[in-house]
Parts: sequence; structure tokens; C-alpha cells
Amino acid sequence: MKQGKEVENAESRFFTLLLAAAKLPGVRIDREAYLRSALARRCSEEQIRKAIEETPAAAGIPVDLLDKVAGESIRYETAKVSALSAAAGIPGIIALPATVSADVAQYVGHMLRISQKLAYLYSWPDLFSEEGADADDATMGVLTLFFGVMFGTQSANAAVGKIAGLMSEQVAKKLPQKALTQGVVYPVVKKVAAYIGVKITKDSFAKTVSKAIPLVGAAVSGGLTLATFLPMAKRLKTHLADLPLADPSHRVTDGDIVEGEVVEDDVSVTPAPPHQRGADASAVMREESQS
Repeated sequence: MKQGKEVENAESRFFTLLLAAAKLPGVRIDREAYLRSALARRCSEEQIRKAIEETPAAAGIPVDLLDKVAGESIRYETAKVSALSAAAGIPGIIALPATVSADVAQYVGHMLRISQKLAYLYSWPDLFSEEGADADDATMGVLTLFFGVMFGTQSANAAVGKIAGLMSEQVAKKLPQKALTQGVVYPVVKKVAAYIGVKITKDSFAKTVSKAIPLVGAAVSGGLTLATFLPMAKRLKTHLADLPLADPSHRVTDGDIVEGEVVEDDVSVTPAPPHQRGADASAVMREESQS
């Protein structure tokens, strides 16, 4: 009973943190503005227009080009989050209560930023429908799974692959609400949320210790952020790039767009790509041993 309560509390803590981070200024990425800016130097105006109106895959933009753009976005977000984390470590132990909570929030906020950027590059739909509005349950679910991929959990990899498969097969422009909120993927969302809730709590404690000494804490804190954020973002990039949604052969025409709910019957889970399976197998063992 106690263990079940701890899992529930970890899940609740994560969702509370995710919702709070999503409301921070500058966290939500405008899909149209980002795609236009990110693709401006590499694609024609017609490709950019089609990427915005439909998807980069529908515009025929090759994945290797998107990988270069994604790499630039990852480097930018990594530099930014590491600098902010280092700045939070400057005051030392006197300001710990304020700086630690702020650092965790801005870290999750930057995870949200890079998740959105990578999602839009690799042909996922707009995740936030209205500026300032709370994220709906489907968006919360898919962002949780993206975070799970970043943390290296095999269950999240498989679930993201399933959602991508549903969307590409049904040529849908919206997230599959049912699958993410009450279907077969929903239990995975809850499990991943609980795992990340525990993981973030442990990581934030490590950063608390690193901030105890002024200036020295800044270097350690910034270094820890760099060492964790960069590989996590690269892990998500690699996984999204390997999914069918990112493949230019999955092209959407106006007559093929399905605006309604995605049907989820008889759809198999898209497995993690071969080069990730070994790492993911190890990661899920860690995940299960800690949950």
C-alpha cells in the first residue's frame, strides 16, 4: 500500500511540475514561427509553406536535413539551460530554497521547448492549441512519453512509436486523444510519469548539494545540466527521426487529411530502432528497479 502511494505521489508531482513549466514565459513554441525560422536558410518558400500547412515530411524535406536543423536547436537549448543552471548556483547555500525550485522548473521548461521543436521538425502536430490555455490530457500524455524517451525508458519508446504509427497510418493532423487518455497507451503514460517524478526528485537533490558552495556550485550545477540535457535531447531526436511520421514518403494531400479521432484497432507497436535497443533494455531495467 505504501509503495503504491509513493508511485501515485511521484506521478502527481511530475504532472504538477509539467503543467507549471508549460505556463512559464517562453516555454511554448509557436509551431509556424519556429518552422519558418528553422527552415528559412535550407528550404524553398514552397517547402516551408507546405511544412507549416501540413508537415515537413509532406513537404518532402529529407530527414538528414531535418537532423542538421534539430542539432542546431539542441545546441541552442542546451547552452541556454546550462547557463541558467550555472547562474542559479552562484548565490550558494543562502539562496538554496529559491534557486533549486527555480532551476528544476526552468530545466523542465527547456525540456518542453526542445521536445516541441523536435516534434515539429519530425512532423508531429501542434501540441498547444491556444496561447495561455492549459495543456489538454492528450498533449500532457505525449509530452510525458517524450520525456520518457529522453530519460531512456523502453516503454516510452514503444508508446511513442505506437502513437506515431497510428497518426501516419490514419494521416491524422491531431493527437489521438483516446489512445493517450484512456486507451492502451494511457497506462504507459502513468508509469512513465511516476518514474520521471522519482528521477527528477533524486536529480534535484544532487543539484541541491552542488549549489551549496557559491561560484563552485555554479560550475558544477551548469556542468551537471550540460551532461544530462544534451544526451537526453539527442536521444529524443534520434527516436523521432526514425519514426514513420518523419519519412517524406508519408505525404499528406488535402484530400487525405483526417481531422477526427484516430482508430487504434489492430495497430502494432513500432519498435525502437536497432541501434537503440541495447541502451533501452538497460534503461528499462533501471527504471523497473527504481519504481
